[in-house]
Amino acid sequence: MTRLSEGAIEALSNGGGFNDAVLQLVNIRKLDGGNGPARFRVMMSDGRHTLSSFMLSTQLNCMAEENILAPNCICMLKKHVTNILKDGRRVVIILEIDVIKSAQDVAGRIGDPIPYTDGQIKGPQSAPVPQSRPPLQPQNRNEVNRGFNRDFGMKAPSAMPSTPGGSSKVVPIASLNPYQSKWTVRARVTNKSSIRTWSNSRGDGKLFSMEIVDESGEIRVTGFNQEVDKFFSLIEIGKVYYFSKGSLKIANKQYTSVKNDYEMTLNGDSTIIPCEDSCDVPMVQCDFISIGDLENRDRDAVVDVIGVCKTVDEVTRLTTKSNREVSKRTLNLMDMSGKVVTVTLWGEEAENFDGSAQPIVAIKGAKVSDFGGRSLTATFNSTLMVNPDIPEAYKLRGWYDSEGHAIDGQSVTEVKGGSGGGNTNWKTLTDVKMEHLGHGDKADYYTCIATIIYLRKENCLYQACPSQDCNKKVIDQQNGMFRCEKCDKEFPNFKYRLILSANIADYGDNQWVTCFQESAEAILGQNAAYLGQLKDSNESAFDEIFQQANFNTFVFRNRVKLETYNDESRIKATVMEVKPVDHKDYSRRLIMNIRKLTVQ
Repeated sequence: MTRLSEGAIEALSNGGGFNDAVLQLVNIRKLDGGNGPARFRVMMSDGRHTLSSFMLSTQLNCMAEENILAPNCICMLKKHVTNILKDGRRVVIILEIDVIKSAQDVAGRIGDPIPYTDGQIKGPQSAPVPQSRPPLQPQNRNEVNRGFNRDFGMKAPSAMPSTPGGSSKVVPIASLNPYQSKWTVRARVTNKSSIRTWSNSRGDGKLFSMEIVDESGEIRVTGFNQEVDKFFSLIEIGKVYYFSKGSLKIANKQYTSVKNDYEMTLNGDSTIIPCEDSCDVPMVQCDFISIGDLENRDRDAVVDVIGVCKTVDEVTRLTTKSNREVSKRTLNLMDMSGKVVTVTLWGEEAENFDGSAQPIVAIKGAKVSDFGGRSLTATFNSTLMVNPDIPEAYKLRGWYDSEGHAIDGQSVTEVKGGSGGGNTNWKTLTDVKMEHLGHGDKADYYTCIATIIYLRKENCLYQACPSQDCNKKVIDQQNGMFRCEKCDKEFPNFKYRLILSANIADYGDNQWVTCFQESAEAILGQNAAYLGQLKDSNESAFDEIFQQANFNTFVFRNRVKLETYNDESRIKATVMEVKPVDHKDYSRRLIMNIRKLTVQ
């Protein structure tokens, strides 16, 4: 018979510690979590006493829902924290627990325990039902299966350190909830935003946010106005601090990817003090998923991924609707699943990223898009790590150097039936027709190398609305003004836009494609404004540009979809992107295809 830890209930009830207490679960009750997930209240026994003031942290809910935690099972309490409510009652929050003997393997209740209350032994009585309240801390199910703590080999301290001045006890992030009045957490800053400003009818303001992590979990912290002035310059990514007296509220998942149902807001009473002894605080917490699993993730899901940067594009610059210029860069990551995903970086990360040495790239909080099957975006709240010092990175590097480099990889960003484009779903034009791409419910995307054999220059230019976000064709009013029906305005000028029809061919077949502004300009080597002026002033020079563009070879990323017009169905092919041929990469891919054929 398993021996229970007699005396553990008394120690836990009085707020004392008891390492690896072996207890029997007597009863478990599901409580309504309001707007948050459900909570589970647990009654435990040490063979002598029972205590009903145990609460399961929400990251362990699956153990109750899957009946792993069931009445009579024997458990070892690995990690807990005791919270004191406003009325003085203590609640033991279970952060990590192992079932060492399932309920089916236990004959029944061990011993004859009686309820323990405030140090007094009372006769058997029913357990009071606590007031339902929001969850303490969510973690995803994978963290539970890993034993909750993801600290990359760093061992959690056996006892929490005291705070500077000893004003309040250091508690784990996982135990934070709005019902606590005094607390301090010791955590490492893993991400810090820039200062953002706003202006509306209620006034002007500014804010910044950061993400902090300890051995139990993570949380998002936001400071506004005065707190920005007070704390922004103090905070450095990678440093450890003591955080006290922040306000806790339910997290708005629209603005954060942090795995916590709560978020912290700094206020006038908040304090942040640097911590010198920080070696036992983990650097970052990630729950990596396989790139191959992205196909099963919903649009806008937030995930952690790690992969080898196989290819990287040059930085491009875009102008936003607010007339602000931003930098953009795309790269392709591959992991041990042999799958490849396209990732988009923005801003400074796009400018500073160097993928020339095919580094290991880890992204925490990447956002899933269904553009072209599945793709990822590193958002404002994402954390990008290049060659991180974590076991997953070393394992991936060893695999790639030994065998992964010889794998071409299958893209999840550009797959049949997807709704966007990628870079690596290579097809010949014969493959496109033989595989009936574009005949499904959704458009298909593919990449090919083909040569321009004919360009139709008739009606390739049109006069468009000069507004920033409008490309509608304008109507010449014959009075020096041009009217846009969409904007319902008249303008003294217009801008030229390109719609170019081209016939492209490879060694097996040909296909008519439509090229819009950016792809048409890449093929012709001139911008639309210059071509419009040339067409009006020097038609022979205009024709010469089209002649010179013939018989040039490019890498095309195309979208194909079966469309019906006037009861006639035909495949419409649209060029999404045009690039020069990287002959080194092309040759490498041809060699890989030859090797595959020799194996067959």
